Amino acid sequence: MAAEIKELVKQHGNFKLGEYTIEQVYSGMKGMIGMITETSKLDPEEGIRFRGYSIPELREKLPHSDEGPEPLPEGMFYLLLTGDLPTNQDVKEINNEWMKRSTVPKHVFDMLDMLPAKTHPMTQFSMAIMALQTESVFAQRYRDGMNKKEYWDAMFEDILTLIARLPRIAAYIYRNTYKNGVHIEPNPKLDWAANFAHMLGFDTPGMRKLMRLYLTIHVDHEGGNVSAHATHLVGSALSDAYLSLAAGMNGLAGPLHGLAAQEVARWVIELREKFNGVPTKEQIEEYIKQTLSEGRVVPGYGHAVLRKTDPRYTAQQDFAKENMANDELFKIVQMLYEVTPEILKATGKIKNPWPNVDAHSGILLMHYGLNEYDFYTVLFGVSRAIGVLTSLLWDRALGSPIERPGSVTTEWVKKKIAEQAAVTPS
Repeated sequence: MAAEIKELVKQHGNFKLGEYTIEQVYSGMKGMIGMITETSKLDPEEGIRFRGYSIPELREKLPHSDEGPEPLPEGMFYLLLTGDLPTNQDVKEINNEWMKRSTVPKHVFDMLDMLPAKTHPMTQFSMAIMALQTESVFAQRYRDGMNKKEYWDAMFEDILTLIARLPRIAAYIYRNTYKNGVHIEPNPKLDWAANFAHMLGFDTPGMRKLMRLYLTIHVDHEGGNVSAHATHLVGSALSDAYLSLAAGMNGLAGPLHGLAAQEVARWVIELREKFNGVPTKEQIEEYIKQTLSEGRVVPGYGHAVLRKTDPRYTAQQDFAKENMANDELFKIVQMLYEVTPEILKATGKIKNPWPNVDAHSGILLMHYGLNEYDFYTVLFGVSRAIGVLTSLLWDRALGSPIERPGSVTTEWVKKKIAEQAAVTPS
C-alpha cells in the first residue's frame, strides 16, 4: 500500500481535489489553509510575526525588567491576548494576577510523587496538567448550564490560572527528577520568568535574562503546528483549557516537534567529544557528511514552512554573542551555521537548509548549567502554553465551531483520477 501511494503521488501529485492537490493531501496538508489563528503568522521568507510584530521589534518594544534588555513574557501574553502593546503597568498587573493564582493543589504534587523515577519529564508535565483539570471553572460552569456568551469568560479564568501554575509544576518535576526532590519555594518579588528560573535552582542574572527571552520567543508559531493545532482541535469540542493544553503538550513531546532541542544538544556534544574540543570547519564538514551518509538528519536544521534562518535562532544567536561568546559549544554552533547550509543545499533534497530555533536553545541552557536534555521540551511547553491558550480563548470568544475536516480513501482518490481521465481528451 505504501509503495502504491508513493507512485500515486509521483504520477498525479498535481491532480486537484477541489482547491488543493493530491500531493498536499498525502504530505500532511502542508500549506493548505484550513484554520484561522489571529495571534501569529509564519511567513516562509519573513519568519514569525506576533500580532504583526517581528521578534526584533518585540525585543525593542515589549516591557523588560530592570535587569534588561530581554522582553517579559507577561508582555507577550498581553499582546497576543489583545493585539496591543502593553505598558509597564499592564505587565505588572498580569504578573501580580499570575502570582495570586500560582498555588498548585496538593493532589497534583502527590500524583507526581507516585510516578516511577524514570518517567519522562514531558509525560509528567502532561499528567500534571490533566490532574489540574479538577480546578476547571469552564468545566464546572458548563455543567451548571452557562450561556454560550459566557464561554470566553470561564475559559479566561482557566487560562489565567493554568499559565500561572505551569512554572511551579515544571520546576517541581525538574527538582523531583534531577535534584533528589529538594524543592525551592517561589519568590513573589520576581517576574514570571525569573521566578521560574529561581524555582529551577538558577538564580544568576544571565539565566534570568535567558529565561525571559526563551519563554517569549517560543510562545506561538501560528496555528498549524502540532501543539497549536492539537490544542485548537481538542478545544473545538468545548474541552476546557486543561484537557486542550494536555493534548497540545502530548504533540509537543514528539521527536518531530518540541523534542528537537535535546537532539541538537546531544549531537553537538558528540561532535565536540569526537574531536576532543572545538573542531575545525573541515572536521565539521566531515561529521555532517557522515551523519547524512548514515541516513540521519542534521538536528536543528530545516523547517516545514520557513525558507530562511529562523528569526528565533537569530535572537538567541545575538544573546549568545553578547553573553557567552567564548563558550565552546556556542563556537561549534556558530561554525555549524557557516558550514551546514551549503552542504545541505548540495544534496539537492533539502528545501530549507537553514537553522531553526532548536539549533541554539539547548546550547544556551547548557551554558547556564541546565544540562538535563530531557527537560528542555518542558521549558518549551511552559512557553508554548501562552500562545495556544490565548488562541483557544479567542476560539471561545468568537464561537468557533467544532473542527471536522472530511477524509477519503486512496481508492476514492484513484477513482477521481480515473473519472477525470475519462472526460479529458487525450
